[in-house]
Amino acid sequence: LLCLVAEFCCGFFVILILGNFWFLAVLYLLWLYVDWETPCAGGRRSQWVRSWTVWKYFREYFPIHLIKTSELNPNHNYLLGFHPHGVLVAGAFGNFCTGPTFKNLFPGLTPYLHITPIWFGCPFFREYIMTAGMVSASKESVSYVLNNEGGGHASVIVIGGAEESLNAHPGSLTLNILKRKGFIKMALKHGAHLVPVFSFGENELFKQVANPKGSRLRTVQEKLQKIMGFALPLFHARGVFQYSFGLIPYRQPIHTVVGSPIPVKQNLNPTTEEIDQLHALYLQKLKKLFEEHKSNYGIPEHKSLIFE
Repeated sequence: LLCLVAEFCCGFFVILILGNFWFLAVLYLLWLYVDWETPCAGGRRSQWVRSWTVWKYFREYFPIHLIKTSELNPNHNYLLGFHPHGVLVAGAFGNFCTGPTFKNLFPGLTPYLHITPIWFGCPFFREYIMTAGMVSASKESVSYVLNNEGGGHASVIVIGGAEESLNAHPGSLTLNILKRKGFIKMALKHGAHLVPVFSFGENELFKQVANPKGSRLRTVQEKLQKIMGFALPLFHARGVFQYSFGLIPYRQPIHTVVGSPIPVKQNLNPTTEEIDQLHALYLQKLKKLFEEHKSNYGIPEHKSLIFE
């Protein structure tokens, strides 16, 4: 979905260059040069854009729900680890970039959804995603958000990243997390409390072409992901007037459960051992969150999370 919108924006920019409006393209390039660091400096959110009526229908289509399990004191900054990535990341977008749901449940907190920096190089598209509250997933960007002295900021990071989208098959509970410890180091350096978030139903929105690890398709997808910075899962779902084939996601409920915070004391120079220890605690809390809520959302009792 992001690819399609980004391609449209890039195509529009090319039309400006080749057409009689090339001067507008030049002006925009000057703006891009001046504004290049904004995605790493908190972005430029617009409450008007985040409140568009279309997002209400977007959330109701699945529908998308945000479940609160614990209070988050707005005097602190938080790093929310979102799982799983899925194909669309609908739970993250619907709950943290649209509407008043998050603000109503967690008053005093402002969420920032961190996404792959490559998207902010796309003309015009970058302007939209910033107004929705999305910022870069770079270290500089996360630091900017978590450096807020008065607290009240919440960095939302999809921990599994683009690589995890290749595992987004219905029923899949595999998370790419064992080697991902950068978010732990950032939480320690800024004293940001860690909060595990699991979005039940995220992997049920699309059916993906079989791509087991070691297969030719998976190998090609992984190579492209390393080159481009984002993955290209081959997926399908339903159409507008029929349910057998199309690119519109299935109407499957999404329940995004926000867990209890893990207190983190600031440590500007954490050791590898300290990072590993907090990482292990985070995995423990994430697994506990999943186990406590899985029966509410149709997950069989014998199924558990798989960490890779």
